Amino acid sequence: MFDSRLRPIIDPPLNALGARMARIGLTANQVTLAGGAVGIGAGVAIGFQYYLPGLVLLLFSRLFDGLDGAIARATKQTDFGGYLDIVSDFAFYIAVPIGFGFAAPANLPFALILVGSFTLTGISFLAYAVMAAKRGLETEAHGKKSFFYNTGLAEGTETITAFVLMCLFPQYFAIIAAIYSAMCLITVIQRTIAAKVDFP
Repeated sequence: MFDSRLRPIIDPPLNALGARMARIGLTANQVTLAGGAVGIGAGVAIGFQYYLPGLVLLLFSRLFDGLDGAIARATKQTDFGGYLDIVSDFAFYIAVPIGFGFAAPANLPFALILVGSFTLTGISFLAYAVMAAKRGLETEAHGKKSFFYNTGLAEGTETITAFVLMCLFPQYFAIIAAIYSAMCLITVIQRTIAAKVDFP
């Protein structure tokens, strides 16, 4: 929901830093893989109830996620890079709820619901992107991407906000997870309606 509004604010510093990283020889794919590994590490830390270290790893993972695209824009964007980015993102999105599921038995049902909600959201996101590519639709509302980004209530900014709140207030994980799962389902409905309108 807020991703496209934040892009004009966060892209300039990310692009400047990404260009510097590219000049010293770092590649977008290396940063993508590092971000994915750090994101999974956040889930592991959370699983051992190290919530604040998990939060730090979580934030670094998202920084890397922003920098890989900046490096690609400074050098060359590739289809494989786009593929690697989305796989890394969803590995992170799944790792954090799984971590909370391991952290406390009472969290497990809500962690599973959240993972299921992320799965449905991801499927709707990628299915829309496939249909958009088939019809030659393009957008740069979320920056220059490898494929079409359809907007919705639950996007990256909202996901990170929910994860941060979970790490700061782990005792309220179930409530936050339930609310965010509902937001994901609303997003799936939004995309389904958009698909019906855009792909009759």
